[in-house]
Amino acid sequence: MSEGVGLLLLGGEGPPRDLLEPILHRVTCTVAADSGFDLARKLKLLPDLLVGDLDSLTPSRELEEFPPERIRRYPRDKDESDAEIGLRILWEMGFQSVVVAGGGGGRLDHLLGLVALFEREKTPSLWYTSSQQIQAVEGTSIITDCKGQTVSFFPLSATVAGLSSRGLKWPLDGLEWARGDMGLSNVFTGNRCSVSVARGRLLMVRTLVEEQDARKNQA
Repeated sequence: MSEGVGLLLLGGEGPPRDLLEPILHRVTCTVAADSGFDLARKLKLLPDLLVGDLDSLTPSRELEEFPPERIRRYPRDKDESDAEIGLRILWEMGFQSVVVAGGGGGRLDHLLGLVALFEREKTPSLWYTSSQQIQAVEGTSIITDCKGQTVSFFPLSATVAGLSSRGLKWPLDGLEWARGDMGLSNVFTGNRCSVSVARGRLLMVRTLVEEQDARKNQA
């Protein structure tokens, strides 16, 4: 088992460095999946590994100088996505906590593929897009530094029961959801809030910055 956090960087819209700062000091291995290398450059991070079919990389000096022994190239015709390959490698290295960054915007099927990762038995700990933080909720999750942020919830299992919350404008207490239900645009009213699930699993989508600010960060 590896201590610390594994960080997986993906292509597409990703977070500015300040959104990742709370976890970067705990990251002990960074894997860039294909054009996740471009996000690494924006974040001023040097990946430990570059993996995938490498068909979407932007030519750069950093790429030219990247050590070839730290590149794991896969064929384009394969059963796993580049994101799945990166996750598998980090889990095989023994990381219990893997944070994903990037993957926002772009093709809808790719976006849904990343959401589907949270329906599996083993899931990423967190996923950061350009403006949001996504995680699965099982049991009780404590959320801090969140006052005024918008948050939405989506069932990841056939039923989600025994819901309760603390610090939400519209409490979840007593709700029971089935797949296809949703709780959109709730609001955190305090800086330390909680969401609990007695049975099933929720996807929690927390907006960290306003969308116009996220667009500026991508420019």
